Amino acid sequence: MTDEKVEPVTPSEPAGGWGSLKGIGSVFLRELPSPTIVQTLLRQNKTEGFMCSSCAWGKPAHPHKFEFCENGAKSTIWELTKNRCTPEFFAKYTVTELLEWRDYDLEMEGRLTHPMRYDEATDKYVECTWEAAFEGIGSSLKTLDPKSVVFYASGKAGLEASYLYALSARLYGNNNLPDSSNMCHETTSVGLKKVIGSPVGTCVLEDFEHCDAIFYFGQNPGTNSPRFLHPLQDAVKRGCKIITFNPVREQGLLRFVNPQNPLQMLTDDATELSHMYLQVRPGGDIAALMGLCKHVLAVDAARIAEGSPGVLDRAFIDQHTHGFNAFVDIASAVTWETIEAASGLARADLMAAADVYIASERVIGVYGMGLTQHVHGSQSIGMLVNLMLLRGNIGRQGAGMSPVRGHSNVQGQRTVGISEKPELVPLDKLAEMFDFEPPREKGLTTVDACEGIRDGSVKGFISLGGNFVRAIPDRAIMEEAWTRQEITVYIATKLNRSHLVHGKASYLLPCLVRSEEDIQASGPQSVSIEDSFSHIYGSIGKRAPASEHLLSELAIIAGIAKATLPEHPKRPWDEWTADYSRVRDLIAETYAKEFHDFNQRMFQPGGFYRGNPAHDRIWKTESGRAEFTHPTVISALGIGDAPGRYHLITMRSNDQFNTTIYGFSDRLRGLEGSRTILLINPADMARAGLNEGDVVNLTGDAEDGVHREVSGLTVTPFNLPDGCLGGYYPEMNPLIPLWYHDEASKTPASKGVPVRIVRSVSP
Repeated sequence: MTDEKVEPVTPSEPAGGWGSLKGIGSVFLRELPSPTIVQTLLRQNKTEGFMCSSCAWGKPAHPHKFEFCENGAKSTIWELTKNRCTPEFFAKYTVTELLEWRDYDLEMEGRLTHPMRYDEATDKYVECTWEAAFEGIGSSLKTLDPKSVVFYASGKAGLEASYLYALSARLYGNNNLPDSSNMCHETTSVGLKKVIGSPVGTCVLEDFEHCDAIFYFGQNPGTNSPRFLHPLQDAVKRGCKIITFNPVREQGLLRFVNPQNPLQMLTDDATELSHMYLQVRPGGDIAALMGLCKHVLAVDAARIAEGSPGVLDRAFIDQHTHGFNAFVDIASAVTWETIEAASGLARADLMAAADVYIASERVIGVYGMGLTQHVHGSQSIGMLVNLMLLRGNIGRQGAGMSPVRGHSNVQGQRTVGISEKPELVPLDKLAEMFDFEPPREKGLTTVDACEGIRDGSVKGFISLGGNFVRAIPDRAIMEEAWTRQEITVYIATKLNRSHLVHGKASYLLPCLVRSEEDIQASGPQSVSIEDSFSHIYGSIGKRAPASEHLLSELAIIAGIAKATLPEHPKRPWDEWTADYSRVRDLIAETYAKEFHDFNQRMFQPGGFYRGNPAHDRIWKTESGRAEFTHPTVISALGIGDAPGRYHLITMRSNDQFNTTIYGFSDRLRGLEGSRTILLINPADMARAGLNEGDVVNLTGDAEDGVHREVSGLTVTPFNLPDGCLGGYYPEMNPLIPLWYHDEASKTPASKGVPVRIVRSVSP
């Protein structure tokens, strides 16, 4: 190691601003969609327009003229590319050859245009008709035990297609309905439901107009939900204080230039967003939250002792909560030394942050996967709820829990029945409506499905969107096992790596995107989605489809169901395909309280609210009250510190969405050109004897006897806590053991992966 001081990469560019426009422009110039893309973008996230297929942020009743963000625009342009991935392309290359391509290059071939079938003799995908595809899929599924087939869904398909997908799986005979939530936000569904009785956030969009403080954990709006930056900026300008806890100093929570504000664009006068930014250690949120609660309780006790009013909302605690006294005992027993060591934060900083909480009448708790993707992520959620309950900050205006979801309809898919948990689905109602006995046993989660593929008990996999094989842990191990399945079916818009890791029989079925016109027998169709705030929106596509051979997701689902299931008068798949309003009537009948008058309300400006009991302080918990939880650990990590061990956090760049890579610029972190990098702070570099630019490997350190490795990573100095490394998702997924997941939800623990640095050996 040289004596020269190594400085970390320090990004100077704020979120938004001219950089955002340049990012959109770079994708536009590469994809070269029709000039009518401008009109399409102007309809994005508008009433009577189409809903963005990127993130799940809310759509306001009174939208901006440009109600899309950088990532939303990139997603739409990417979908409407001029490029086409035709049968002629597949005729040129074997699947084995395509497996050597980069993920980025596969998707850059453009939109899939024809249904394709894998031909083992030539090792190629070959064109087939839709009729032949449905017949082949149906024939295979009829030979398999229904319990051995998985019906996976990514978060994009609308409520109508999702409802029929879940119904078809249950008619087939299983509850094997994992979705992308299993890999990202399932900990919310499990953790929140346990403590407040609701599996989703309690806030609505308008709450951000009234909050006095936002306590923000493990989420990056600059990359994952840029439209969120507008309400954050508005909140700060009216005096709201944002207290951020994140191992990475993200520009999206530091500085923002609003691209829709001409003065800010001309002057580059960024809004400073975070009042305090605390770089918590990976898994240190439980300790940090304990420190906040400990100080709040201490201030309350001190004020009461001096004869002043306390700071707790005792009326709320007495009327609406359970377990308060036991939590006070736990908080009192934990020492500040323990809290500082586990969180990596100073006592004085935590006390200062807690003072902001005490001084704020209305507080919102915002969080993302940085809080939840840990072995004890559910306990992290419980601790955040504990903090909010102390001052009654759930179930009133300007306050509440606000998890930021990823995919645009991942929450909605769960709402209408895509769930492996039968207790969450009105099975008796489905039995009555469709004249069958639904399966009652628990289905497979993502982790369960992967384990079943490895041990051979899962023999078929249907994927409604997504890039499942690329997104899961233990990827190298899983890819080898994947090919032993009898059949794989991929409903998709573009080619990705999962399609090349196929079963003995495999079908690639191209579908419309949300911005494209969907014409069925009764005329143009609309679909609907649900956002993070439990609001439902209608969506109408207007663009000409990329190919005359595309079908909608709903039509493909119905085609597979018709070919697989026996005919029945109560299951008119053709009629449902002809008119999606009939499917919405089914949803309204199944979920009458939330979806009454569905067809009449779906284009209401700002969406219609399906309701949330916890929002109204109705607690659907075992005790009938909101629960103070009693953490059993002080760190959310499943594997603790050891000499030479680091904890890796997987990250997304602002030039990607989930596994889709739009480009190789991560300008909000000051990183350009490569995704095979290892982020590490200069002090850790010095201790490890590393120089900037060294090429190293990472190996897993889970001590389970399995060798896991990602090689060829360039050492890059970066501002991270000691012992913390950063690397890109999904490239780092081979380092995550399949069994290393949240204890309650089985969500992979991707934000605290135990690893070691190994120097590369020169050839």
